[in-house]
Amino acid sequence: MNLVPAVQGKNINSVTGKLSNSDLAGRCLLDKVDDTGSSNEALVFHPVPGIRLGATCAGIKYNNRNDLVVIELAEGGNCAAVFTRNAFCAAPVTVAREHLLTAMPRYLLINSGNANAGTGKPGHSAAVESCKTLAATRGCAINQVLPFSTGVIGELLPLEKIAVAIPDALTSLTEQGWGTAARAIMTTDTVPKISSKQIELSGRTVTITGIAKGSGMIRPDMATMLAYIATDALVDRHLLQRCLESAVKPSFNSITVDGDTSTNDACVLMASGVSESSPITDEDSAEFACFSAAVEAVCMDLARAIVLDGEGATKLVEVLVEDAKTESEARDVAYTIAHSPLVKTALFASDPNWGRILAAVGRAGLADLDVNAIKIWLDDVCIVREGGRAKDYTEAAGQRVMDQSALTIRVALGRGDASTRILTCDLSYDYVKINAEYRS
Repeated sequence: MNLVPAVQGKNINSVTGKLSNSDLAGRCLLDKVDDTGSSNEALVFHPVPGIRLGATCAGIKYNNRNDLVVIELAEGGNCAAVFTRNAFCAAPVTVAREHLLTAMPRYLLINSGNANAGTGKPGHSAAVESCKTLAATRGCAINQVLPFSTGVIGELLPLEKIAVAIPDALTSLTEQGWGTAARAIMTTDTVPKISSKQIELSGRTVTITGIAKGSGMIRPDMATMLAYIATDALVDRHLLQRCLESAVKPSFNSITVDGDTSTNDACVLMASGVSESSPITDEDSAEFACFSAAVEAVCMDLARAIVLDGEGATKLVEVLVEDAKTESEARDVAYTIAHSPLVKTALFASDPNWGRILAAVGRAGLADLDVNAIKIWLDDVCIVREGGRAKDYTEAAGQRVMDQSALTIRVALGRGDASTRILTCDLSYDYVKINAEYRS
């Protein structure tokens, strides 16, 4: 994976070189290409043949920026998706799930500024009506349109504004529309998020490009995020779904900003199938392995970009838990650390208050935990060993690590060989301010 780090106020871009498997041995190498710019005018990506995107301003919440996006998938393409597990899932999530069961999508309709969540039957009707409007304009079936929304919960979707704006969004459809769409789906995001890679399959170049939004209410089982990834490869529908589910686990489902899971989360993987490369139909093939690695790399880029853009975040923190009995208990420990307000505020203050990390491990709920077997590090600095502060630990060494903008908290539980890794960030004054003023 090639991640181009960014700070707030700059783009988060990732464009890599070719992922080669010319000998079909299944070996995939990602070549790094430097970021080419940091201004909002310099989003870099590879267009995806067979995928067009358009955006316009519908005035849903914002009157001076685009907030409605249409994505068109070439006829004959395939689509896979995963959605939030929040029981109060939004109307567009319900409708999108229903439509995917009966048809293959031709269009995605996305709005920002209004979540259409917590709106009951009227919200469901509005989501269906928006699909109906787009379908009528393009001459396709209603269930060939998937709706997506992000924004404020509990307010009815302004269907009239969307209906008026849809023709403008369709007029602007272009394979070059990724950057415009990335900005249009933003809510509290401070930067657009895009990742783009190319691979070689059957001697042909195949593109994978994706965009995402998300910076708060981020927690696994899909974060508060929307992500749209597309390729021109021809991939069997069931393999496309397996590829997406596999890619989501270490990426979007392994990040957290604040522990909240949204009502609207979705990630979609589209395959237009217009590439001249051979169809991918065998899960055990080198082509599928190479393709899956590239999709996962795009997801990892976008997931890390979301954490980097966490509301008010100043630090990117990896929490690595090793030597657990099971992956489940490793994740329990990792998320207890990552969700601790005391740990997160210490990170914001660059305060090596290692006792807060130790306390989080102890309250993670592991049965028969031997505290004397646990070791904890800040990067390469051991802070806890044999039940207390490591004898060779110094405050200066801990401070050196905490002063960094990116660091790793590593915990070895000493009770097995399972491990997990998640990404999180600190908790700053700005997080409270952004969320306190969200509806204003």
